[in-house]
Amino acid sequence: MKTLFYNIKELFQIRENNNAILKGSEMKELPSIKNAFLVVENDLIADYGSMENAPTNCDESVDVSGKMIMPTYIDSHTHIVYAGNREQEFVDRINGLTYDEIYQRGGGILNSVEKLRNTSEDELYHDASLRLEELISQGTGVVEIKSGYGLSLEAELKMLRVIKKLKENYPVKIKATFLGAHAVPPEFKGNQVGFVDEICQKMIPEIAQSGLADYVDAFVETGYFTVDETRKIIKTATQFGLKSKIHVNQFTTIGGIDMCVEENVLSVDHLEVVSDQDIETLKKGKTIPVALPTCSYFISIPYTPARKLLNAGLPLVVASDYNPGTTPSGNMNFVVATSCIKMKLTPEEAFNAATINAAYALEVEKGYGSITKGKKASFFITKPLHSIYAIPYNFGSNLIESVYLNGKKQNTPGE
Repeated sequence: MKTLFYNIKELFQIRENNNAILKGSEMKELPSIKNAFLVVENDLIADYGSMENAPTNCDESVDVSGKMIMPTYIDSHTHIVYAGNREQEFVDRINGLTYDEIYQRGGGILNSVEKLRNTSEDELYHDASLRLEELISQGTGVVEIKSGYGLSLEAELKMLRVIKKLKENYPVKIKATFLGAHAVPPEFKGNQVGFVDEICQKMIPEIAQSGLADYVDAFVETGYFTVDETRKIIKTATQFGLKSKIHVNQFTTIGGIDMCVEENVLSVDHLEVVSDQDIETLKKGKTIPVALPTCSYFISIPYTPARKLLNAGLPLVVASDYNPGTTPSGNMNFVVATSCIKMKLTPEEAFNAATINAAYALEVEKGYGSITKGKKASFFITKPLHSIYAIPYNFGSNLIESVYLNGKKQNTPGE
């Protein structure tokens, strides 16, 4: 089955060959074709070009006059499997409590842990599926989902089974991450060393054997997990064939980036606080920096110094950090807008950070992230727009008309 999309006002993220992640000034360019066509054959991109060269032998055709096409977003950092909500903590922050004060009172991550342990697998799946459907309708076609609200082997496996079920039932591409080292659970209070041993000696071996996780994560931060503890977790994961993606530098810089680069971690995520030494270290390795701007927006902490990273010639990815406590939204259109408004990325840089570069942060660059022949036909069609800049400019509007995953149109709200 061949489908022709024709009269496309502008077709974005055209990449004949994408052999490397975009770095520094390379992120300023967002290749496009105006007055274009796109051919989808089954689930793959088969052809594209200027309308003057459009084929006439397709089985179906879709008129895209006045509209634009962009490959779907790739959200490389989410926590969308969770129970309940943390709305009260939202009000607590308005009333002046800090992230750490809420955590010390039993809120934050531990609040979600208690709720998740008491929630059935079916209910977790139902709620996560609604969130995932919303993400798809907002243009996301690849998503990473972390565990980390169970903090026991049984509860973490429950979360990972929910993620597996989402993989099986939805056309969106999903990568799963085991985040056992998210916080120290109540039963290990005062025995953090024992909990790290539990993760390394029991959880990682069992989870690796189950095949339920693609990656391992840990929260390297003052008051959570130390650099040495996280190194032990990363090394254990490596022994069991699992790469790592690490939370680091959200509130303080304690040497986590140095360690992550030494251990060849795939990505370091958050980076709201970045030193000059951190930047020099990142320049020496292949670890990918990932910014989470809507987390900064929601809990009023500094934004990742994106311009500083790009001026140093580094790559950059942006992701949502969708979670119940610090970023209760996975709207990548708003992530792109916030990247432009608050981190001073150009729209071109922000779209590159949310598509092609994000593909590298999940190792899916061979199939996703650009309009390239042979890649998956996962893209969204905008409503009629003057320019693609309208998406970050009209940050509160839904400007996506339809979403295609693997060549098939998805149901979107209002249809």
